Amino acid sequence: MAEAEVKQKLQLRNVASEISFSQKEGKVWLNEQRIILFSLAALGKFRREVYDTIGPERCKAFFIRLGYQVGILDGELARQMEDAGDEYERFMLGPTLHALRGMVLPTMLDLDLGEKSGNFYCDVQWDNSYEVEICHSDFGMMDEPACWNLVGYASGYASVMQQREIFFQEVECRACGDERCRVIGKPAEEWDNYHHYKQYYEPDGLLEELRELQSHVNVLRTNWEDNESLADIIGQSKPFRHALNMVSKASGSKVSVLLLGETGVGKEVLARALHKSSERADKPFIPINCAAIPPDLIESELFGVEKGAFTGAVQARAGRFERANNGTIFLDEVVELTPRAQASLLRVLQEHELERVGDNKVRQVDVRVVAATNEDLSVAVSEGRFRADLFYRLSAYPINIPSLRQRKEDIPLFVSHFLEKYQALYHKKVLGISDRGMEQLSAYRWPGNIRELENVVERALILAEPNSMIGIDAIFPDYVAQDDPDGNSVAGIQAVDLGSGGDEMLESLLDEGFSLESFERGLIEKALEKAGGNVSKAARLIGMTRPAFSYRLKKMQEHS
Repeated sequence: MAEAEVKQKLQLRNVASEISFSQKEGKVWLNEQRIILFSLAALGKFRREVYDTIGPERCKAFFIRLGYQVGILDGELARQMEDAGDEYERFMLGPTLHALRGMVLPTMLDLDLGEKSGNFYCDVQWDNSYEVEICHSDFGMMDEPACWNLVGYASGYASVMQQREIFFQEVECRACGDERCRVIGKPAEEWDNYHHYKQYYEPDGLLEELRELQSHVNVLRTNWEDNESLADIIGQSKPFRHALNMVSKASGSKVSVLLLGETGVGKEVLARALHKSSERADKPFIPINCAAIPPDLIESELFGVEKGAFTGAVQARAGRFERANNGTIFLDEVVELTPRAQASLLRVLQEHELERVGDNKVRQVDVRVVAATNEDLSVAVSEGRFRADLFYRLSAYPINIPSLRQRKEDIPLFVSHFLEKYQALYHKKVLGISDRGMEQLSAYRWPGNIRELENVVERALILAEPNSMIGIDAIFPDYVAQDDPDGNSVAGIQAVDLGSGGDEMLESLLDEGFSLESFERGLIEKALEKAGGNVSKAARLIGMTRPAFSYRLKKMQEHS
């Protein structure tokens, strides 16, 4: 058997080991990307429907872009496989994945990766193209090459591997009567029809127009049905839409609002939304964290102080309520107010008037009060820490804001928003979150809610490589993925349980001069031996992510 054929079979076996089936979950995984098995006949019917709906040119662009995105993901997978061999063998993972997906059987006729010339050139013959079969069964003879999805895949894969724009174009195709399918790939700008061909890879104008129209319709419908002209709000889950609807209905009134919910759920965001959607939108919005102000200063901060009222009061100063006149004041952690401050707040709510500290002059104020707490105020009332009359006044219009674990369908929206925010902040572009990573983000309980999610996304972006997909190892560094005895995937953040005798065992190891470095080296070598040299399988054997295992293996080899 030829050496090239042996390498190809070994490569196919290594790539195939990245595929896992989870019957328990009903999912198939290629590394961290969820994939599906799709009927060729159904895909053919779908292609026919798309072709008849939007026409041949738009249909071609649609399937080219679909293939392009799959190629990008497979290119990222190939770049992460550190045991793939040299540059040529790593690039050949693309054709291997193409065949493994059942799309086509590629035969490389010529490949120049530009190691010496600085250029790129690829000439490939395609056999058993699934798109040719679709054309023969659903379209008949075509007037031009029809392996659109395959061409898009090759372009996306090569672009990632070369880190520059590569276009493949089909120069022969069995769908239009040629004896074989053959494609050529080279840097995009070297094609004479570059500007025309590039349009296939750009968003379709019709689709963008439809999306824009749909967006306008949704906005009009929302404003008409719910009067929810609330800006900067993320979330479509039912519990959150209910809370948002409560905010919208309160915006046209003067009622005091009490926002309830755990830390980090976005109480200040909704308080601002309430202000922006009210008649006071052009007036001040003053947020105050009551827990951050020392108790002996809280009254002067809220209601102002006259000159000489106490040591250090060298001049008269208006408080937050006066500065918020005709606007809205947001009192976060209102339960932290001192008894005197609670009494003064009650007077503002009932009489719309206040007195500065050290003054007897009554000042009229018109302020919308929005209070918030993550503590049950009724409990604080029963314990004597909060005035009952103030509680009843504030709780006239309570709004419960759901925690993030109660609105998990909103997590992808937040992830997209935070990625966009921090990509701009750090001037760093990534391809998004892997499917497995997004699944774990949705499975996590988020005790810190949206604030914690934002911190996790920021950290993951910092850890991720530029122009790559963010994987689980960047999102949850302690993530472990293992297989159960039935072959089903078991994923989560796990810790080793040494049992009741754990302390004695650890103490014994230390007394015997245990070397963690030697133990780790032996464990890694044994796992590699048991996995037949396959890094991905070895990583799974000891419950590590592949990148983490590769890092330790590299460090071990450097010091050997």
